[in-house]
Amino acid sequence: MFSVLDMFKIGVGPSSSHTVGPMVAAHAFVSSMRDSGLIGRTARIKVTLYGSLSLTGLGHGTDRAIMAGLEGNVPATVDTQHMLRIRETCALDDTLNLAGARRIRFDYDRDMVFDRWRRMAAHPNGMRFQAFDDDGNLVDEQVWYSIGGGFIRRGAPDDLMIGIHDKPPEGTSFADQDEGSSTDFGPDAPYPFSSGSELVALCREHHLSIAELVWANETATRSAVQVRTDIDTVWRVMRECVDHGCTSTEQLLPGGLDVPRRAPRMYERLASNSDVLKRGRSRRDAVLESSDAAWVNLFALAVSEENAGGGRIVTAPTNGSAGIIPAVLHYYWHFMDDANEEGVVTFLLTAGAIGYLFKRNASISGAEVGCQGEVGSACSMAAAGLAAVLGGTPEQVENAAEIGIEHNLGLTCDPVGGLVQIPCIERNAMAANTAINAVRMAMLGDGSHIVTLDQAIETMRETGEDMMAKYKETSKGGLAVNVVEC
Repeated sequence: MFSVLDMFKIGVGPSSSHTVGPMVAAHAFVSSMRDSGLIGRTARIKVTLYGSLSLTGLGHGTDRAIMAGLEGNVPATVDTQHMLRIRETCALDDTLNLAGARRIRFDYDRDMVFDRWRRMAAHPNGMRFQAFDDDGNLVDEQVWYSIGGGFIRRGAPDDLMIGIHDKPPEGTSFADQDEGSSTDFGPDAPYPFSSGSELVALCREHHLSIAELVWANETATRSAVQVRTDIDTVWRVMRECVDHGCTSTEQLLPGGLDVPRRAPRMYERLASNSDVLKRGRSRRDAVLESSDAAWVNLFALAVSEENAGGGRIVTAPTNGSAGIIPAVLHYYWHFMDDANEEGVVTFLLTAGAIGYLFKRNASISGAEVGCQGEVGSACSMAAAGLAAVLGGTPEQVENAAEIGIEHNLGLTCDPVGGLVQIPCIERNAMAANTAINAVRMAMLGDGSHIVTLDQAIETMRETGEDMMAKYKETSKGGLAVNVVEC
């Protein structure tokens, strides 16, 4: 059964599709080998990255994430410091601790291959894992895809390969195929839905809020205690991420662009006026520092910089957009007089429902539809969550979500140097405030509007299909080629 809470994964920066997904895929590969008794026969592992993974993999730490996954690590618990230096650690003796059970030879230059001229037709984020024995015989071969938001999908070794600039033949990409089986609710869910209109209609028919409806679906197969524990964990990690980002002593972000961390200095300036994180005294003599929008910017920057630095974050729904939902949720928590833990639950359940619609009916992968699928989806989710906790009707929530995505349509994914830094970090702050403004407009209306959320999501999908590949997480266009890296 698909859970809307799958839209919020505890992970590690800097990218959900290029870091989290590949680590999960590598872990799945070695786990299946262990279950099949193949670990003992394996003397060498070769990994080949295709498409977007090969073009921006170094900047996103794809290679390091895969190496950590091959060692048996998963994003939620991997030692982030070990992951940052894993390549250097393995290079000391050219070995890798396969599945945490056996050291094998690992020559990075030979065994980590970036195929920059080919991609797999099914999805731009494809990777191939091959295991060999001492005699060089192929022991196992698997193909996996990182399809956005940390989600992965298994392929086949003979999946169609095409040129990096070629368009997939009709019917060969996941976008052309029905993925309903992987994103549908199970038979026990009392209120299954596959569109925004169905969701609102169900709420109206059963006199439920979106959060109440989602709660019923979530607790159909899991205990209420477990669901609540999962939500509380997501909220705890979001708070910790904001705190770490605001108090980090690191001056620069890794990667070579020498981008300075701005959140600590911004927090110091804002806190000197009124530290909302610690409920301190309040002064009204500095308009800029007293602005709630300034604090929202800070929250988003803090999370995005933690992500860019390879820290622990919540994928929401992707790493590249991980700062938006925590920023708007912190806005609710610190600036709404009646904010409480139940409101946090309502916020995340509602946001998760909207994120589910984007994943099911379009994409949340920057490599597939551009940044509109990441920042745009997160903006829409955050707007829906905030509208819900402010007492919005299902119609107003849907309206806020639609406004959130409509004004992010066409947003390209053009990270400078293949790093989730420029323009990604600032883009999170801008989108967080856009989400809040979307709620203002929706809550001043009765929920009626001309463009529906479903129409906006479909438009996003079509726009992504029409978007040139150089604007979809390849760092081959936009700011990525117009900003001098050194």
